[in-house]
Amino acid sequence: MKDAVEKIVTSLVGEPDAVEVEEFDEGRTVRLEVRVGASDMGRVIGREGRTVKAIRSILFAAGQKHGKRYQLDLIED
Repeated sequence: MKDAVEKIVTSLVGEPDAVEVEEFDEGRTVRLEVRVGASDMGRVIGREGRTVKAIRSILFAAGQKHGKRYQLDLIED
């Protein structure tokens, strides 16, 4: 899932080289931390959080199929 999230986020941002996705497996829960450039944070969040909500919905559907729970966190540095 890390690769899929990285591909989605990279296609959204203006600085694709600044995208970092880390995956932490915590048993049934998999936490994905996404870091982007400061100027691209708004693009990833989207209007009223719609873009990040859509990515989380994709992760939820994939989690149902794999029997896991994916958690997406946007990290601001």
